[in-house]
Amino acid sequence: MHRALDLSVDIGGLRLENPVLTASGTFGYGGEYAGLVDLNRLGGIIVKGLSLAPCPGNPPPRIVETPCGMLNAIGLENIGIDAFEKHRLPFLKRFKTPVIANIYGQTDAEYAALAARIDNISGIAGIEVNISCPNVRAGGMAFGVDAQSAYDLVHLVRQRTEKHLMVKLSPNVTDVTVIARAVVSAGADAVSLINTLTGMAIDIETRRPKLANVTGGLSGPAIKPVALRMVWQVAASIDRPVIGIGGIATAEDALEFMIAGAAAVEVGTATFNNPRATQEIVAGIEQFMQARHISKISDISGTLDTGTHRQRKGADNGV
Repeated sequence: MHRALDLSVDIGGLRLENPVLTASGTFGYGGEYAGLVDLNRLGGIIVKGLSLAPCPGNPPPRIVETPCGMLNAIGLENIGIDAFEKHRLPFLKRFKTPVIANIYGQTDAEYAALAARIDNISGIAGIEVNISCPNVRAGGMAFGVDAQSAYDLVHLVRQRTEKHLMVKLSPNVTDVTVIARAVVSAGADAVSLINTLTGMAIDIETRRPKLANVTGGLSGPAIKPVALRMVWQVAASIDRPVIGIGGIATAEDALEFMIAGAAAVEVGTATFNNPRATQEIVAGIEQFMQARHISKISDISGTLDTGTHRQRKGADNGV
């Protein structure tokens, strides 16, 4: 007889039936995968990044396959918050799975206005703030690479919404824990990491970049070791839930992140190769727990044993 399993997790006040969410930008607006995946089996759906107005994104080519991953320079193409609310959200409301809106802007004011707009939309359970976007007032430097800029942005967004607030951290920094502590002090309920690593690819015949944008974001299995290390460091340095992202393609990958301290995970690039990856990961976690007589997923999170250097909240995990 199989034991009843409790896969539910709480990520800063938002309860999920299981710890597997979709990563923004890789699952469309949810409906695109409805014929392949039971959306009710997911812990949460994080939709494609939304802006105040529709955005056409970057010119092609925008995607390049790389060893163990891919580079993308989509440019945050999206239909805008108004069209999402009118045309895409009604479909998602048919399911019990919480919907989280990933948002971005070029100024603090744009982020704030978008957060206020979403705060009044029923059917959106929370907001994930993408702070890897260029801050036009800071000469194009990303909000997420400077602790003060990250704090100011999240503090402003926090004032405009009462919904669950998650902040997606950039890995393109010297010390990700500094940024994590800044956004938590500004009011974030949880943090998710990592966003893509900046990279590029070159065509040796034409001697031109393979991406029209020259550089793009590297994702997929190639970045998993970096992501896992950063999740471990951040989980030990803040008192908020951490959602792990980066190269997660199997249940084993997801469990590694949870053992390192993540309360939940987001699955992204893997869905391009295997549209059912999210659902298979949920099933794989269940099988892992059943085989080892683990009844609660929360009993796995943060159980990494590194010997004499054991993980603890607030520990200095630098090398």
